[in-house]
Amino acid sequence: MLISFFYVIIKNNLNKNGDKMKEHGLTLLSEGQIWGNSSEPRLEVIRKYGIKSAITDLCVLTGSYLCEDTIDEDRSLTGRTSWFWTRSDDDDNDVRMVNENAIRSFIYRCKRSGAVRPALQSSVIFSQIFPNRVMGYNGIEEVEYGEYPQNAADSRMQNILESEYNRGVNKTGRSYTFDSVKYDDYDTGFKPVTYEEYEYQGKKYIRIKANSDFDGWKFKLSNGVKYRDGDYVWVEVSPVKWLIDDKTGILISKKGLVSGIRFLNKSTNYKGDFSKTEMKEYLDRYMSKELFQTTKTKETVNEEEIINPYKLKFEQVSEEEIIKGAIESGIAVFLHGPSSEGKSARVKQIDPDCVIIYLRNATPESLNGKSVYNQTTGEMIDVKPSWLKKLEEKCEKEPDKLHIVFFDEITNALPSIQGISFNIVLDREVNGIWKLPENARIVAAGNDIEDSLAANQLAEPLFNRFAHVYIKTTLEGWLKWASEKNIHPAICSYIAYKNGETLRSKYDGKKPNADPRKWEMASKMLYKTEKLEMLRALVGEEITKEFIQFCSQRMITLEDVINENYKDIDIEELNIAEKHATIMCLLQVEKDNIEKVREFVKKLGSEYVAVFDKMWTHGDENRLEIIAEQKLKKIYIRNIAEQKLKKIYIRNKYNMWSDLLLYSWKNNIIILVVIWKKWM
Repeated sequence: MLISFFYVIIKNNLNKNGDKMKEHGLTLLSEGQIWGNSSEPRLEVIRKYGIKSAITDLCVLTGSYLCEDTIDEDRSLTGRTSWFWTRSDDDDNDVRMVNENAIRSFIYRCKRSGAVRPALQSSVIFSQIFPNRVMGYNGIEEVEYGEYPQNAADSRMQNILESEYNRGVNKTGRSYTFDSVKYDDYDTGFKPVTYEEYEYQGKKYIRIKANSDFDGWKFKLSNGVKYRDGDYVWVEVSPVKWLIDDKTGILISKKGLVSGIRFLNKSTNYKGDFSKTEMKEYLDRYMSKELFQTTKTKETVNEEEIINPYKLKFEQVSEEEIIKGAIESGIAVFLHGPSSEGKSARVKQIDPDCVIIYLRNATPESLNGKSVYNQTTGEMIDVKPSWLKKLEEKCEKEPDKLHIVFFDEITNALPSIQGISFNIVLDREVNGIWKLPENARIVAAGNDIEDSLAANQLAEPLFNRFAHVYIKTTLEGWLKWASEKNIHPAICSYIAYKNGETLRSKYDGKKPNADPRKWEMASKMLYKTEKLEMLRALVGEEITKEFIQFCSQRMITLEDVINENYKDIDIEELNIAEKHATIMCLLQVEKDNIEKVREFVKKLGSEYVAVFDKMWTHGDENRLEIIAEQKLKKIYIRNIAEQKLKKIYIRNKYNMWSDLLLYSWKNNIIILVVIWKKWM
C-alpha cells in the first residue's frame, strides 16, 4: 500500500514537471522559419525584422565570435552581431547556421563559438504575455519575459560592485549555468560552471570570469571597456526581449543570449533530430529553468520547497570561499599548512591592510598591553597594545567594512602566548578589559607539528574555537603563480617535469629543503649568477644534483629549430626529461621566430604547447597578444580550409582528390582529412 502511494506521488510529479518543461520548452529556429522553403514558410516576424542577430555581452564573455557589423535597429556597441545556430541539419551531417551577415551557411556540429538565440512556443505563455506587448522596430510587436544576464555594467558600477563584493554583497539565491570548456576545445563535453546572482541598489548582477573567443587579445564590451580572457566582469541581469510572431504564436529572442555550448559531439553525425543534441539538453536542463526562474508559479515554488525545504546550496566551494564565509559569519578561522604555502598572502587578498601579529616573537605585554605608573595621580594605568589601537582606528574609520586581525605563526608561539591568544579568540576581549570592535574578524595561521620542528601542539580549547582550512599548493596553481612572478624557466620546466614532486621536500632541521619560497629564492640566484651549483644552499644537494642533470639533458636547440636543423626521428627519440629541457632552451626565442618555434613545440605534444605558452608569456601583455594572434591565425586558416573543402565535396565528390590537392598546393596548406565513411 505504501509503495503504491509513493508511486502515485512520483508519477504525478513527473507528469507535472513534464508539463512545465513543455510550457517553457526552448528550441532554436529552423532553416525554413528563417529563409522559407517548400515545406516550411518563412516567419513573418523574421521578414520584417531581418535575419541578423545582435548578441549580448554575456555571449561574448562565454565564447561567441564577435563582428563589428551591427543590426539595422541598433548601430551602437549593443547592436554588434555574430553567427547563430539553427536546429536544422545541412544535409551533410553538420548544422545549418546564420552567419554575422545573415548568410545561410553550415558549421561543424562540435564548434562552440556560435550564439544561442532561443525560440519559445507555448499557447499558455502566449496568452499570458498578450497584454504586455509593445510596438517595436519596424512595426514589430515585442514583449519582455523572463530575466537573464545580458550586458556589462558601466565602468563606474564595475568598480563599485567589485568593492561591494569584497565586503559581501547580497545574494538573491538565484544562479546561472554556462559551459567552462574553452571555445576551441571541440573534444570535451559540457562542464558546468555556475555563477550566483547578487543584488545591489535594486538591480541584479552576476560576476563572471571571461571565457572568450579572443584568448589573450583585448575585446570591447558594450560599456566601452576593454577586457581580456580570464577577467572578471559584472553583467546586469535584465528582462529578455522577445519578438512576437502572431501567426504561429512563436516568441524569438531579439538577441543571441549565450554562447560556448557545443551543438553535438563530432563523433555523432547530425541528421536533424534536435531532441538528441547536447544543445537541446542544455536548453532544457539549464537555460529554460534559469531564464524563467523569476516567473515561477506558486505550484512550482511549493514543489521546490518539498525537494529542498531548507533552500540550501549543494555546489562545491573553494578554500578561499570557506575563508570568506567564516569571516563574513563572524567565525574565527585557522589556516593550516607548511611554511611558504601562501597563507599570509590569502589573508592579505581579503584584507590588504590587515593587522598582523607575529606570535612567535610576541610577549605578554605586546598582546595584552601593560600597566604603567602615573606619577601625577599615583595610580596604575592600563595601556592598550599597539595592534589593538591600530585595529580600533581602522574599524572606526571604515565601520561598514570587515577588518582582520591576523595571528600568524600561532603554533610556533609559547604555550603562555597561546593562552593569551585563547582569551582573545574566545571572548573577543583583550586583557579582560577591552572588547574587539564589532567589525573586527580573527584569522590565525600556523604549521602543523609534522610540517615544522618548531611547531607546538595547539591546545584543544583553542583548536575548537576555529573553523579550520588546510592549505596545499598545487602544481597548476604554482606554475600559474611562477609565470606571473617570472620564475626562472629552467626551474619551471624542472618542477613541471617532476610533476610537482620536488616543489617541496621534507624538512629535518639538518639540511636545506625545498619549498615554494626556496624555489623563488633559487630563481633570483640563477638569474643573478647563472651557476647551478649555487642552489645547494637553498634546496639541498640531492635536488640540486637532479636539477643539474635535468638541465644537462640532450635537447634540440633554438638555433636548430629556427634553421630547421633536425629530423622527425630526433623528436621521436627525445624522452620526457629531454622534451622539458628542449622547452627550457626554446623559451629564449624572440617574437620574430615565435611562430616557427610554436609549430615545432606542437610536434612534442599538446601538453608541451600549454607549458611553453605559459612560460614564454609569463603575464607579459605584448607576448600574450602575440600568442593569441598565432592561435587566431591558425583557426582562421583552418576555417577557410574547412569551408573550401566542403564546397569541393559538395561540387564533385568523385573528383575531389585532385581539387583538394590543387587547393592545398596553391595555398601552402597541408590538409589531413578523414573521409573513409563519406567517400567509400
